[in-house]
Amino acid sequence: MPADLAVIGLGHLGLPLAQAAVTAGIDTVGYDPDPRAYAELRAGRTPVEGVLTASEVRRMLSGGFRPTTDAAELGRVRTAVICSPVPLGPDRTLDLTALGDAARALAARLRPHTTVLLESAVPPGTTETFLRPLLEEGSGLVAGRDFHLACSPGRLDPGNRTRTLANTPKVIGGLTPACTESAAAFYGRLTDKVVRARGTREAEMTKVLETNFRHVNIALVNEMAVLCHDLGVDLWDVIRCAETKPFGFQPFRPGPGVGGHGVPVDPGCLPYSSRTPGHPLRMVSLAQEINDRMPSYVIQRCATLLNEHGKSVRGARVLLLGVTYKPDTADQEAAPAREIAARLMDMGAQIGYHDPHVLDWRVRERPVPRADSLYEAAAAADLTVLLQQHRTYDLQGLAVKAQLLLDTRGATPAGAAHRL
Repeated sequence: MPADLAVIGLGHLGLPLAQAAVTAGIDTVGYDPDPRAYAELRAGRTPVEGVLTASEVRRMLSGGFRPTTDAAELGRVRTAVICSPVPLGPDRTLDLTALGDAARALAARLRPHTTVLLESAVPPGTTETFLRPLLEEGSGLVAGRDFHLACSPGRLDPGNRTRTLANTPKVIGGLTPACTESAAAFYGRLTDKVVRARGTREAEMTKVLETNFRHVNIALVNEMAVLCHDLGVDLWDVIRCAETKPFGFQPFRPGPGVGGHGVPVDPGCLPYSSRTPGHPLRMVSLAQEINDRMPSYVIQRCATLLNEHGKSVRGARVLLLGVTYKPDTADQEAAPAREIAARLMDMGAQIGYHDPHVLDWRVRERPVPRADSLYEAAAAADLTVLLQQHRTYDLQGLAVKAQLLLDTRGATPAGAAHRL
């Protein structure tokens, strides 16, 4: 059965897009080669925790959403949006394997006049120099002449119920002006505002700037956190005061590390591009180095606190609270909790955890004991470490019950805990 839209890749980007499209009355098919994702969706469950609820998935299915593992469905749509994951590889460069597989699957079935959109977060130049050749070679069609091609990087904030796809401006950059307008016509059905970039590279670079802005500013406050602790200054009070400035300042807060799906990208160090300027973004590299050090700093603070209270890390019972990368979601993408737990285990600590959104948690493929009773576990632990401030946590009560509490998020009342 033909459909108006195919969403390729049913992960943290594709599922919300498919949901918005079905809500807008767009006949939508979702393609993912992973049979597990297909089985979960067909059963009315979400394959990605923290993205959609089971009830939301069931409403999508009742609204006509059709998940599939059959790539033949891609040849019967007017618009195809690629939302494939682009993770970091072992060498810390972005792995485009899944994107390439999606492009080849679509190219073999691409029809004239189809609009192809890329939402995956990619380095500048990817749409034109990586995706376009795959689509043209596999289809025999020419982008910009036979089919439309544009980039519109995803702008989702998991767990944020006030900022949705509908009220978040959508940046679009097409290979040609006609490609941009075709993309704008599609996204205009889903969002209140469409922002036209000059081209695909400008749209791709917008995502790079947004992601690097976050990482660089978090790195700044992470360094400030270490400095303020050494000087005996309350950084959290400093931020509270600074954010009253009505211009020239935007508050960021430190933490045990930086997680999430958006990774910092240095477009000056892309191995596959023939047009890289050869001038790496040194601030981005430094920010990543600083943020990568934060789990080690948290462990250092843990060891110091235990030592100050006559205890050693070896044999200590340590309870980790909140193992997700954002509060009030189940998403664990790149969350620092796993690294912190692994290093504490290496030092001989006995690790337990609590998270209302994560019922099973593993570190190095080994299950970590989950606390059934939060207060009892905190009272029994030699050290409790708050890594994520979920809304359900009563931090005042927790501070009273815990023998020793390290708050890496500055969420506890002043004086109630040791803060990062």
